[in-house]
Amino acid sequence: MTKQTVLGRVAQLAKANINALLDQAEDPQKMLDQLIREYTDNIAEAEQAVAGTIGNLRLMEQDHREDVAAAGEWGEKALAASRKADELRAAGQNPDADRFDNLAKVALQRQLQSEKEARTAEPTIASQTELVDKLRSGLDKMQVKLGELRAKRDELVARSRTAEAQNRMMDAVKSVDVLDPSSELGRFEDKVRREEARAAGRQELAASSLDGQFEELESLGDTAEVEARLAALKAAP
Repeated sequence: MTKQTVLGRVAQLAKANINALLDQAEDPQKMLDQLIREYTDNIAEAEQAVAGTIGNLRLMEQDHREDVAAAGEWGEKALAASRKADELRAAGQNPDADRFDNLAKVALQRQLQSEKEARTAEPTIASQTELVDKLRSGLDKMQVKLGELRAKRDELVARSRTAEAQNRMMDAVKSVDVLDPSSELGRFEDKVRREEARAAGRQELAASSLDGQFEELESLGDTAEVEARLAALKAAP
């Protein structure tokens, strides 16, 4: 996996719209599980690539520091050789003075080479540092996105379980409605009320019949009284 490929994948995954993906999914929970696995795998791959990039950057930085230090050391050696040549030349030892001047030139050449290598590495170090920063930022975003995915998955699972429990409860309520013993009690109560009403009707009918009999007796009594009085009238002198 190249660095640019890693950077592109990190950026693409970090910008992924979870809700848009879920809207297109037939089974959101299954898709979230799949996304979590993919994110976890891609984060692991990206972390390895970033670690390798950081390792290379640190090596370049170390080489750059060594080149800068070497340039300084060669500069000090060139200065020391030049001063020695001046001392020897002042003492009339021209051949030795020329040899030290040559050593100073060699040291200066090494200094220039070290400085050139340090300057050449600086743009690469800068670009690699920028790349590492982007990769780290992308990884941070991916970690945040992974947390969002897990939270979304947990939310959907909880909602699914709640809905399932509610459906089971409603099914149980429907079953209770169908087999509700209170409904039998209601029918029995209706039957008792009808029996009570019939008994009350019979009692009312019996009462009206009894009243009629008493009225009949009263009318018979009146007739007897009338006959008795009539007899009394006839018997009078």
